[in-house]
Amino acid sequence: MTSVAKAAPVTAQRPVRADLEKYIPKPYLARALVAPDVNHPEGTKDGHQHRQRSVLQQHVAFFDENGDGVIYPWETYRGLRRLGFNIIVSFVVAIGITLGLSYPTMPTWIPSPLFPIYIDRIHRAKHGSDSATIDTEGRFMPVNFESVFSKNARSRPDKLTLREIWTMTNGNRLPYDPFGWIASKGEWILLYMLAKDDEGYLPREAIRGCFDGSLFEFIADQRKKKAHGKQH
Repeated sequence: MTSVAKAAPVTAQRPVRADLEKYIPKPYLARALVAPDVNHPEGTKDGHQHRQRSVLQQHVAFFDENGDGVIYPWETYRGLRRLGFNIIVSFVVAIGITLGLSYPTMPTWIPSPLFPIYIDRIHRAKHGSDSATIDTEGRFMPVNFESVFSKNARSRPDKLTLREIWTMTNGNRLPYDPFGWIASKGEWILLYMLAKDDEGYLPREAIRGCFDGSLFEFIADQRKKKAHGKQH
């Protein structure tokens, strides 16, 4: 078996791994509850609980402040502030997220003036032109997550530069999908701003943690502890 076709140079330019089963049991099987990779074959363990929610639901649950299963615009804004984004970025991003996700998750055809996002229907808001790490039902695809790095990480095997992120999102574009193009670039750039390391790389673990929401919990907790330490 080969994953490279000589007549299709792009298959050599964007290679896929053939050894994943050494590290992840059935890497092609979509995981509903956990986000495993070659370093964490059982997903996130350090205090993160899936609570029988899909990985996509876990991704957005951080912003559900009162745990009622509905995310309102002001909750999104406050969540972004807890992650350290400034007032302007938080306001603009909260508007973009709300406009993009609210109506597709509504239980009726009638829109709500409060622009709620329903977590149990969040899979309906999944856009195209993405990495396909999350499937259309909100499950995590380990094989596609690993392809993010095998195809795009050129400087470091487990990290991405901003240029590599830009190239990756260009490569993921589907025809006639301007919303997906913009949403994908926006999400990855926002994640880069949030979690890049001191050398300017976006680490693998931060990306994996973003998918299951554990990254948001960790950053908010660290910022809370830091603020509490300053008070004392």
